[in-house]
Order: sequence, then C-alpha cells, then structure tokens
Amino acid sequence: MAKHIIKPCRETLHGTLGGNIPPAIRIQPGDSIEFSALEADWRTGRCTEPKTESGVFFPRDRETDCGQALCGPVYVEGAKPGMTLAVSVNELVPGDWGWSRVGLGDPDHLKRIRCEEGEYFLTWEIDRKKRICTSNEGHKVPMRPFMGIYAVAPAGNEGITTHYPGPYGGNMDCKALTQGSILYFPVFQEGALFSTGDGHAAQGDGEMGCTAIECPYDKILLSFEVIDKQVISSPVARTPEGWVTFGYAEDLTDATYMALDNMVKLLMELYGFHYREALTVASISVDMRVTQIVNGIRGAHAVLPYGSIIV
Repeated sequence: MAKHIIKPCRETLHGTLGGNIPPAIRIQPGDSIEFSALEADWRTGRCTEPKTESGVFFPRDRETDCGQALCGPVYVEGAKPGMTLAVSVNELVPGDWGWSRVGLGDPDHLKRIRCEEGEYFLTWEIDRKKRICTSNEGHKVPMRPFMGIYAVAPAGNEGITTHYPGPYGGNMDCKALTQGSILYFPVFQEGALFSTGDGHAAQGDGEMGCTAIECPYDKILLSFEVIDKQVISSPVARTPEGWVTFGYAEDLTDATYMALDNMVKLLMELYGFHYREALTVASISVDMRVTQIVNGIRGAHAVLPYGSIIV
C-alpha cells in the first residue's frame, strides 16, 4: 500500500475527460495519492481584484484544456469495465484564497436568474484554522470543503467536457462528498482513469447563483480499491451523513427520478428488497435534494441517512 504525490504540472493537468488521455500515474489497489490542485479556472495565483480576468493562469491549450483544471488521470491496476472503483476521501485541505461570481455560465440558467449582463465577482480569504471564509466585501461563511469533480473516464474514445456530470461522475458539485466519504464509480475504461479537481471551500445545495467558493487545494488525500463487480451503473457514495445516489438530466424532474431509481436499486442491493418494497421504504426514509441547477445538466441526489432503516 504505497502513497504517491501528484502536483499540478503539464503532465498531470487536463481539461477534458476521456480514455485517450495518458495516465499521470499507475497505482495498485490499496494505494493512496496526495494531490494538490489548481482552482477550476486554471489560476496558479490568487485574484488580485474582483473580476474574472484577474489572477495568474497556467498556460493551456484552449481546445484540449477547455474545462476545469483536473489532476490525473490515475490508472488503477486491475480495474476493468464491469467492475467498480472505490475512492475514499481521507483528507481535504483547501488553499487560503478563492473566488465566486454570478454571471457567465449556462445561458438558460443566467436567463432564469436574470443575470445575463455582466458579472458580480467576489474574492475570498479562507481561514483554515478558524474554518471561516471572508469576502472582499465582508461576507463571512463557514468553510465546508469538497471537490466539485470526481470522475472516471467515460465510455468510448471521444474526449468530453468536464462541465457536465454523468454516469462517470464528472462535475457533480455535491457538497455531501466531503472528507470521510467513499465514492463508488462504475468502470468504463481499463485502469478506470480517475481524475479530480474543481475544489470548493463552501457551497449550498443547488449552487444556485453560478459558482461555489472556487479555490485551489493544498491537499486531497484519496485511496483506491477495486471491487470485482459493478454495484450500479451510476456513482454511489457513502458519506458521513449516509448513502447517496445521483441523477443528472437537462430537466431537473428527470434528474430527481433518476436519483430515486438509483436509490431503489441500491436499497435492493443493500437489503435484498424487491422493487416495490424498496420504493415504499424510500418514500419513508430517503431525502431528495437538488445538487446543482447551474451546469446545463441539472443534478439531484437522494440521501439515505444512517439509522433511517433499522435492521
């Protein structure tokens, strides 16, 4: 069980997801990796003023690095299509600065929130000892760190955008996926080819403006295991609160029903329930939440809190 370190550099950064991206590292099941990560927009230094163009940016190819700055991919030996990759989130340490904004992003979302013109941009100081984030205008919110993107490489040979979530994970933007969580991904490519990035210091369910507090990360400590079967066909997480399943679609209603269907499948797997039994128990014990509404592909997640089913 070896421990590896990955830092942001040209060989470890990419802005798309796909099976054609060369691995940054090959590891054995049981190994851990300590990542550090740029913030989502590829800044290597803090914003010097409150606007999107501010800061020092990593040089990148706008065609191949068109999405968020991700670290990886990680090739896990023995992971094959039809299996499951388990990723344990052991420690998360954000950087000491970040930013957030309203304006820029999915046109439909901007129209609905009446923010199609210009931007409102905040810079943030992150006090990791006190766990408080303070904006340049004096707003204060608790630090609640998590990574916006955890992903395996999707099926097929084409690279896809990092901006949307899907059955491979991707831009999940789920604040429940914090330290102490274990994420389970269906494997679509040899080695799984796992990546992470898009660090957040705080976000509410829904990510209702346009961003979270986007920030670099000094430490993302993850460990990896391979399970020799596919649990379900979409990511599942075991978080400090409970089990979580996900749904993604252009229509939020469709996303909620997908999250529900995945939760029902999980209940059948965990407890041996038949379909209608699992659905009935879900109606009593499971909470449905909006993950995010900003990415064009909306997200919902169903939560089964620990202790809500007594066995």
